[in-house]
Amino acid sequence: MGGLTFDDSLIEMKPRAPKPSNRDLDDAAEFARTRLGFVPDAKQREILQSKAKCGILNCSRQWGKSTVAAAKALHCAYTRRESLVLVASPGARQSREFLRKVETLAWKMRIPPRGDGDNAISLLLPNGSRIVGLPGTEATVRGFSAVSLILIDEAARVRDEMYMALRPMLAVGDGDLWLMSTPYGQRGFFYETWRDGDEDWLRVSVPATECERISQGFLEKERRHMPSATFSQEYMCEFMGDGTEYFDRQLIEDAFDETVTELDVDRR
Repeated sequence: MGGLTFDDSLIEMKPRAPKPSNRDLDDAAEFARTRLGFVPDAKQREILQSKAKCGILNCSRQWGKSTVAAAKALHCAYTRRESLVLVASPGARQSREFLRKVETLAWKMRIPPRGDGDNAISLLLPNGSRIVGLPGTEATVRGFSAVSLILIDEAARVRDEMYMALRPMLAVGDGDLWLMSTPYGQRGFFYETWRDGDEDWLRVSVPATECERISQGFLEKERRHMPSATFSQEYMCEFMGDGTEYFDRQLIEDAFDETVTELDVDRR
């Protein structure tokens, strides 16, 4: 994996994991608890147990989006032989950080970090499955196919071109697609999917006030030191305008009435 070095001679264990029980295979939350040492809270359990093909997580900073997604990625790769999981983010640094989380969890199952030999940011599992972290450039991600799962981390900051390049990779394998982010303005595919996505999407929103790991005292301090709009976006999962417009985008769109017939004006 790019930026990291490991001395395989120091690893005295074989790259194998305990044989999972049927419950582990069927229940990703139980898999996370028993195999990865990660005990999800109620919302995290809901996400891990979901069978939705598409999911969008609009959650506060520091809620644990990446950790939940890392557990979901590892469960998919571990239980589906020779599967391919892709992780996209705004840049290579974020993808490396995500893979670090996956590798930390994989160690709990005695799976040492080992790349796939083709991609700098990657993890190869003993069953032939791969988890590959992608750079943030659309032109360099094409070529993958039959993908089982795509995870887009910090999706609100990923370019629309990247998103459109990734979606076709799910076609052959009928893979799953999950977006997770804190809001970043009223623009881009993350905002539009949250606002307009069809019923196929599982939507989960968790503001910081509903996260037991973030104290109310900390939030009150942040509220005093941050502009109101910034606090609302970073901690309360609200899609705020960028301050350059006279009216909020949602307010303008709500003002349109599609039932009104267009006037046929004779301009002669």
